[in-house]
Amino acid sequence: MPERSSKKKRPTDANALAADIVAEATGQKTDDGKDPLAVELGRRGGLKGGKARARKLSPERRREIAKKAAEARWGQSRPISHG
Repeated sequence: MPERSSKKKRPTDANALAADIVAEATGQKTDDGKDPLAVELGRRGGLKGGKARARKLSPERRREIAKKAAEARWGQSRPISHG
């Protein structure tokens, strides 16, 4: 699956685009004034969060969450066959 980027689109103005490309190529481009250490710390927490939550949930609760997600995605409840 391709990675999705939350980056903004490049400028359409030729001069702004050129400045953007040069800044990126020379390593001078910043992430909208965000502190890189804070960004990394937030990313680490985000990567851990889902796994930690899954470990805490009982199999029944995980099943309920999955069923609700499937109903939301497909728009209807599907009968579960036991057999």
